[in-house]
Order: sequence, then structure tokens, then C-alpha cells
Amino acid sequence: MFGQEPRVITVGAAVLGEALDRQAVPRTAVEWRPPLDGTREAVARVLADPRHAPANRVAVERLLNARPVLMDVCPAREALGLGGGEFLHAGPPIGWERASGPLRGALIGAALYEGLAATPEEAGRLLERGAARWEPCHGHRAVGPMAGVVSPSMWVAEVRDAEGGGTAYCSLNEGLGRVLRYGAYGPEVIGRLRWMSEVLGPALREAVRAYSGDRGPLDLRNLMAQALQMGDELHNRNRAATSLLIRELAPYLAQRPRAREVLEFVHGNDHFFLNLAMAAAKASADAARDVPGSSLVVAMARNGTDFGVQLSGTGDRWFTAPAGTPDGLYLGSYGPADANPDIGDSTITETAGLGGFAMAAAPAIVRFVGGEVGDALAATRRMYEITFSEHPAYQIPILGFRGTPAGIDAVMIARTGLLPVVNTGIAGRVAGTGQVGAGLVEPPAAAFAQAVTALAEAVPSQEG
Repeated sequence: MFGQEPRVITVGAAVLGEALDRQAVPRTAVEWRPPLDGTREAVARVLADPRHAPANRVAVERLLNARPVLMDVCPAREALGLGGGEFLHAGPPIGWERASGPLRGALIGAALYEGLAATPEEAGRLLERGAARWEPCHGHRAVGPMAGVVSPSMWVAEVRDAEGGGTAYCSLNEGLGRVLRYGAYGPEVIGRLRWMSEVLGPALREAVRAYSGDRGPLDLRNLMAQALQMGDELHNRNRAATSLLIRELAPYLAQRPRAREVLEFVHGNDHFFLNLAMAAAKASADAARDVPGSSLVVAMARNGTDFGVQLSGTGDRWFTAPAGTPDGLYLGSYGPADANPDIGDSTITETAGLGGFAMAAAPAIVRFVGGEVGDALAATRRMYEITFSEHPAYQIPILGFRGTPAGIDAVMIARTGLLPVVNTGIAGRVAGTGQVGAGLVEPPAAAFAQAVTALAEAVPSQEG
């Protein structure tokens, strides 16, 4: 207008904006990203679906209202009905011919652990010729970190949604380094798994059952809310949550045989709670499944080759694209050339509003995955743009106790081009290597584009 100083609005034009700044021209910068390729018509069709908005309200309410509690610890053959030669794995379905090094390594280790083979070579041949069977954890109400392999003799934690009644399972955490979930299968790996099944699992079962008998099931949602306010984000930082868990269970574990071994193992493994957080997130996300018309993401998972997505409104169908390789910090002499593409079901934590979505609660995480403290804050703030809500229980002190961004909207991802932030461990690409680092990874946009397109195809015709 006449008499007013001219102002300029810059949209996504960084070079132009910088030039104007050098000339001291007042401007307003508006961040803009192009929508995902080929999704414009699909997004319009989904948004025009009269079921869409109410369906999302229902799905998100179920996700946020879920109250995961720890019910039991038991062998996978009992909890999941696994028989001889049957395994579960992380991510969408995949065969041996396309399986990554870490997944192959974990399957070989599981075959050795179960006594199906005497040597790694024999186990590899057995698996290659199809003498064993493996399916995704997600199809069996379970999740597994990294390779995510679960075999009948392994023990799993049982978590129940006290609000919706659903149940989810996750294996027990082995620790870091050369462990099965990172694809290692040496004698020390198999020996640790046997100790976990003979000592750790039974001790935890008795402790959890005794705790429940005295005080009711352990409220994981409450414990996780406390841990967030103590500096965890419940994916790659679980130090506070593990300590809180020990505090609750120690009096009951102390009464079990070989209690010192068990307490020292858990105390020495800051990631022990991760698997419980994953089962809790799985129970919460599963509560939001199967709402026709909803674009809520209920699973993100990786098998080391493919990244897969599932939506509430598209049932159990997977939408996949090649998994990216994390960018981060490496252990010892390892470097990017040693890294396998992204792997694991642990992105269920991000799906439920934790992990990368809660990095602002855990600024110390940058020492593990790389970056600066400001990057952790910025990552969480960006995620509010692609989520439906803020979690009422999971709050971030540094953001004024604002709830974590929760309820990923695949349509908003398609509209903005903004992808979920994920922090993760990095597995060695060669079977048997183990962990080589940790970092951040960006999911492939194509998986979300496919999911939105499929949701659009499921919109009922308005003709007639």
C-alpha cells in the first residue's frame, strides 16, 4: 500500500531470500515443499471421502487412549505359537534371495540356537533351500528390533492395551555390539541367548507375575512418560526407562535364583527397555488399525532391504520401497561402506509418537546418533506438521511440556513432502558383523505415495 515500506514473501527460494537479506529488504520467509510425485489426484480423492475425517478422529483417539501394561514374560512358542523351524523377522515380507546380510546372519544364528544346524554353513544351506519358514513379526502381533528374528525358544514380553484389550509381543533385549539382532551369530551370541532362555526369561516371568499379584500390571505408559521427562526418547536412548524398570522389579527379582546375574545384566544394558517400549508402541498402534478411510500410519518397518508402511484404512497390506542407509556415527574403524540399509521394527516407536518424534526430550541423543542439540529440537518441531495430534501422556519439558507429535498422517506427508524422522542403530552389511554405528535415516517417499494411492483406490464410488 502507498506510504508503507515494501515487503517481500519468499517461498522456498533460499538464494533469492539471501540476496534480499543482503540488501536489507524486509521479507517474510514461508517454508514450502512440493507434494510427493504422482499423489495429487490420490490426495484429492482421499480428502473428498466423507469417511476420511471421522475415521481419522476414531483412529487417532484409539492410538492416544491406549494404555499399555506389562502382563507377562514367556517363551515365544507359548505366546506366538511358533513351532520347529518357524521364525519371525522385522519389516515387510522377504525371501532368502533378497534378504540383507544382517537378516541372513540373524536367521543363521536362530537356526544354530534352535539346534537345526551344527555350523553356520549348514544353517545357511538349510535356510536357502527353504527348510525353515519365516514371516514378519507384525503379522503375529509382535515386533523385533533390527533383524527382529524371534525363534520358538526365545522369550518375549507380553504387553496388553488395558484400554482396547489388544496384545503385543517383543523379544528380550540382548545388549549392544555383536548380538543376534544385528546379524551376529558367533558362540558368544548363542551362549548369551541360551542364558537368556534359561535364566533371564524365567526370572523376569516370576518377577513380573509377583509384581502384578501385589500391585497390578506394570503401567508402561506411565513409566515411559516419566522417562521422557528424564531425558529418554525411547528408541535409541532408554537409560532412564531401564532404570525405572529395575526400580519397580528389583524387589521381586531379588527373590529369584541367580538374581545378581539378572540384575547385573539389565543394569549393564541401557537399551534393555527398548523392547518393552516397542511392544507398548505396537499395542498402541494396533488399537488404531482397520478404520476404513483412515490415513493414519499404524506401522513403519524395515527388513534391511525394503522399508514398509501400513495404514489404518488399508488393512494388513504393505507398501514398500528400498530402505535408505542411515547417516550417523560409527564404532571403531567402521565407516559408511560397512553399513547395511535401514533395518528393524523399532520404527514402531516413531509411529506412536516416540523415538525420532520425541528427540527434543533427549538432547543427549545427538552424542549417539550425531548432529547438534538444536537438530534434536528441530526434528521434533517438524513432526508436528505431519501428525494429527499431540500425545496427552508423552510430554516434552523443553517445549513447555507439549505432547509429542503423535499420529502420522500419510496424506499430510504426501501433501508436504515432509518425511518422518527416524533415529536408529546401524547394522553391518556382512552377515555376522553386528552393530557398526547409529544415526538418522530418512524413509523412502515412494512407500507413502503408494499407501495414499491405495487408500484413494479404496474410496467408495459416488456414482449411482
